Amino acid sequence: MKDAVIREITPEDNAQVAQVVRKVLEDLGVPKVGTAYADKALDDMYAAYDVPRATYFVVEYDGHIIGCAGIALLENYDGNVCELQKMYFLEEARGKGLGAQMIKVCLDKAKTYGFEACYLETMPYMESAQKLYQRSGFEYIDAPMGNTGHYSCPVWMLKKL
Repeated sequence: MKDAVIREITPEDNAQVAQVVRKVLEDLGVPKVGTAYADKALDDMYAAYDVPRATYFVVEYDGHIIGCAGIALLENYDGNVCELQKMYFLEEARGKGLGAQMIKVCLDKAKTYGFEACYLETMPYMESAQKLYQRSGFEYIDAPMGNTGHYSCPVWMLKKL
């Protein structure tokens, strides 16, 4: 998908982004409570990331959003750490290198914001995603950092920036 473009979200992208996230979570059989599925921000991601030191990106291909991810300050944590948030790709976008490109874009933005580390949470059975995170320099940690409200995501990883 060499014609896919990673760009910052616009207000017009909100509906498609919410649809992508919910579709991926439904396809994976992820619980709706304690995950991004239930996040109030999901229907207005543009506004949710229109705050200091936060950016949400989309992958657009042929006029459609096929993936997304963002970075923002890690909630309820006392430290200069951001979180890689709501990274989801439709099935047709997977395995094409877009995930690695998206992580790089997010981490580059995190560095410009001056964050010292990037944290993420995921599900145990999302093994392909975990391999991608490891290839991008994330390492497993033993306990959650902050309090994201995603208690159904018991795998925690961190990367020093």
